[in-house]
Amino acid sequence: MSAPALLELQSLCTHYVSARGTRIVRAVDEVSLSITAGETLGIVGESGSGKSTLALSILRLLPPAARIAGGRVLFEGDDLLQKSDAEMRSVRGRRIAMILQDPMASLNPLFTIGDQVAEPIRVHEGAGRSKAWTRARELLRAVRIPSPQTRLNQHPHEMSGGMRQRIVGAIAISCGPRLLIADEPTTSLDLTIQAQYLGLLRELQRAHGLALIFITHNLGLVAKMCDRLAVMYAGRVVEQGRVAEIFRAPAHPYTRALLGSIPRMRDSRERLTAIDGQPPDLASLPPGCAFAPRCASAFARCGEPPPHIARGDDRWVRCWLAASAGAPDPDVEGARRW
Repeated sequence: MSAPALLELQSLCTHYVSARGTRIVRAVDEVSLSITAGETLGIVGESGSGKSTLALSILRLLPPAARIAGGRVLFEGDDLLQKSDAEMRSVRGRRIAMILQDPMASLNPLFTIGDQVAEPIRVHEGAGRSKAWTRARELLRAVRIPSPQTRLNQHPHEMSGGMRQRIVGAIAISCGPRLLIADEPTTSLDLTIQAQYLGLLRELQRAHGLALIFITHNLGLVAKMCDRLAVMYAGRVVEQGRVAEIFRAPAHPYTRALLGSIPRMRDSRERLTAIDGQPPDLASLPPGCAFAPRCASAFARCGEPPPHIARGDDRWVRCWLAASAGAPDPDVEGARRW
């Protein structure tokens, strides 16, 4: 029997609308996902595929030009889209926390590290300054910041990039959230610090029982971090399932193209594989499958909206190739090489 979902998205739609309402960008289009306690769900896709907008939609932190056009966001059984702004403020940071790609976008350069780590503890738990700072020092120690007492009185510009990202992680876990959303948290880190930070995230997840949504464009990190994977293209999830199953036998041509574009060390003379064409304009998507204009396996029926095709327990793909027994066989070379 499968565990109940901690977070469940049901046909979530988020649109960006121009000032005159004449241009609608479907950044998130009919996305349905779920994650259970303690699980890590990876979300991958090219830039502009809707990954970050999806994360901001969960927390209702969208910019003014964006609006949630439909669907439900169920967290612990409550629909977050039905909550008031005041109720959402009690959810953010306390029950759901987020780590952004750029730590300097999360840290205020004018305030000390101690003030910023202690702030959610004071806001959500009503702790006094002394108690909150004591907790802040413990959190810095937990994320392996050296000399935490000294660091509490310093400012963000006095830290390295890796230390700032760890401090953002300390802020995220300060109130014991059930769900942590990490939006490309290692992009600004070099490879050595990146490996250390990923190890730290896994330790924090085990220690606190966190569910983790890990947003990235790096499939290598997905292999290290994630239990399940959702592949996004043009605002939609096109394939979803266990990481090992998708990596072993990707069912959607876009997933195969992503896996085929990963550099390999086997033969230095081998040319890198690129995905032909450009991502579509989300305000003017082609009819049917949005990936069809770039897909080498496309055929006539790809001009119609593809259905969800189940490929086993907790595994599905949105592609006519999986639905049509008489369709041309897809190019599985990427899957073979993987």
